[in-house]
Amino acid sequence: MTKTAIHVDHIARIEGHGNVHVVIEDGAVKTVEMNVVEPARLFESMVRGRRFEEIPYIASRICGICSASHVVTDLRAIERIFGVQVSDRTRALRELLVYGSYLQNHATHLFVFAAPDFVGMKSVFPLAEANPELFEQALALKALGNELCTRVGGRSVHPITAVVGGFTHELEAGEYLELAGKMDGARVFAEAALDLFRSFEVPDIQTTGDMLAMVEPGYYPVECSNTARFLDAGVEFDVNDVNDHIEEYMVPHSAALLARVRDTASPFFTGALARINASWEHLGQAAKIAAAKAGLRPPERNPFMNNVAQAVELVDALDRCAAICRHLAADDISGSSEPVGFEVRAGRGVGFTEAPRGALFHELELDAQGNVVHASIMTPTAQNVANLEADMRLLAEKMVEAGAEEDAIRLEIEKLVRAYDPCLSCSVH
Repeated sequence: MTKTAIHVDHIARIEGHGNVHVVIEDGAVKTVEMNVVEPARLFESMVRGRRFEEIPYIASRICGICSASHVVTDLRAIERIFGVQVSDRTRALRELLVYGSYLQNHATHLFVFAAPDFVGMKSVFPLAEANPELFEQALALKALGNELCTRVGGRSVHPITAVVGGFTHELEAGEYLELAGKMDGARVFAEAALDLFRSFEVPDIQTTGDMLAMVEPGYYPVECSNTARFLDAGVEFDVNDVNDHIEEYMVPHSAALLARVRDTASPFFTGALARINASWEHLGQAAKIAAAKAGLRPPERNPFMNNVAQAVELVDALDRCAAICRHLAADDISGSSEPVGFEVRAGRGVGFTEAPRGALFHELELDAQGNVVHASIMTPTAQNVANLEADMRLLAEKMVEAGAEEDAIRLEIEKLVRAYDPCLSCSVH
């Protein structure tokens, strides 16, 4: 019997700490594990007994990139419990805040974490030396995301102006127009980035898991809907019923809970690729044209194409944010962003946003005084780990069948893990 064990102790260029363990015996892949080795961070426990006003700011500490998404998701859960209806203007500001984290995350993931894989470099530092202009433009795009979060949310991370029912501060019209101009100026680089990532060769594998994304008629949603859809199963559900459709479970080799579709026991993928498959027709015109030019059209099931999907979202986010800023400056989005009144009451609600890495759910139960009785969080990475393991197996089996060397298999598996853009620290929350 011949036995090969492929170990990657500490996957580089991802958020958090994890290992990969693959065992091949007599030409057959026997074991594929994504070992999440981060310790539990206990956010769900630490918010119990605390007042609802504190929860968004505590939860935002789960992630330095997705902090805006955690804040908005908690606010949406609390507002469902209290029956709060926010204005269109507040929704527009929240959308800007979430998209700010998209610019931060996608620029970092694509150019700092993923790009070195495809140009034969072990880190971003040789890439920065080889192509300083590319690197500086990528950093400038991330900085624009930081600026958007700072201006709308009061900080580049852990925003403070978004509260239940609205915002405590809003920009002047001239500041919105300045931001819109900067978004327009960044579009050329975003389109070039999309062309760059589509030019990279990737293995031809097709994920067999389902895909999950937020959906909304006539729109490309990131925070405005309470409806999620499993694309393959064709099942849509209100997020208050999320536990009826997503099952979390434990495995011995992971500190993170894994997730699967409750009805089919299928793993699933959530993230940019799932969003584009779900809402392709609602992308902006420039993003849709750029995506089609890059060869990304639904149904796209190659998980490596998540990199390209993120690049498409950069183009779309810049156009969308520029338009929102101009509408806000012209005061033609209805309502005020000042917090609306509400009555504290007991109840349960689930908040839902599309964080940069995928669907994010926060379940809260409050007592009559507005204190947390129960909290549960499902992050995108925790939902993705089971599907990532299944895709790693597909990739390893294909490469073993083709007679690939151990080092080549190891490299492609690492590239696949990075294409998922995991945050293993968030997965244990």
